[in-house]
Amino acid sequence: MGMDLSSVFGISTRIPSLHFSPSARFKIHSSVIGNSSNRFPVSLTRLTTGNIAIEGSNLSFSFATRQGKLVPILKDCSLRVPSGQLWMLLGPNGCGKSTLLKILAGLLQPTSGALYVKRPKSFVFQNPDHQVVMPTVEADVSFGLGKFNLTEGEVRQRVSKALDDVGMSPYKQRPVQTLSGGQKQRVAIAGALAEACKVLLLDELTTFLDQNDQIGVIKAVKNALAASNEITALWVTHRLEELEYADGAFYMENGRVVKDGDGSSIMDFINARQSSYINRINS
Repeated sequence: MGMDLSSVFGISTRIPSLHFSPSARFKIHSSVIGNSSNRFPVSLTRLTTGNIAIEGSNLSFSFATRQGKLVPILKDCSLRVPSGQLWMLLGPNGCGKSTLLKILAGLLQPTSGALYVKRPKSFVFQNPDHQVVMPTVEADVSFGLGKFNLTEGEVRQRVSKALDDVGMSPYKQRPVQTLSGGQKQRVAIAGALAEACKVLLLDELTTFLDQNDQIGVIKAVKNALAASNEITALWVTHRLEELEYADGAFYMENGRVVKDGDGSSIMDFINARQSSYINRINS
């Protein structure tokens, strides 16, 4: 049985009812959205040899409408992310980026294909209010540690290191409601790090953030990876300027990865796509 964290930080561990939705940081279960009878076996064995943290092979996903029509979202989608690196996932709206990320997290079951993701893994939501649920920063980062058999000293050590990795140590005692959106995202990431996760799955964390918070969150992830070569991150984004921080990137269209490479090659590919589209409109 895990320890009672209220004895460590002197707080109630009752989860507030407002603004809470179950977080994959604390609980990653497999669920199916759409046709629940459409459960195909998916191999969780490593698909290849080598130092790979995330791999998906020929992943497909469809959901059923109320009229019973199957709508494909992913179509034979494949990708591979090396351990210890930050990779980004880009593409137009509706191309399947967030669906792919949720499949990798175990929140959705693919229709077909095979995947491997190192464990433990953690999904960090676009809206931090769906994930940061405790009254203070320190209490929130410790929240998921109650399920582990840790001493009080071990809990404090993990919380302190995780907050230091994301640059939030000075805010340890701050009420969560006083934080900016970017600071809340960093707290959510620290919670995952405190649980010693190996893979961070990050869903458009900077969409609603200003430039200062945007850079703060990106640097928090980079610092976390630099502090441990065992952590890997896959980051879904629409913001092209973030590519300069990535070790590599994928570009998706129509439910599949159509290009992968370093940040500059993906940027060139996107610019060429945009120019081609504009030329077609003007011709």
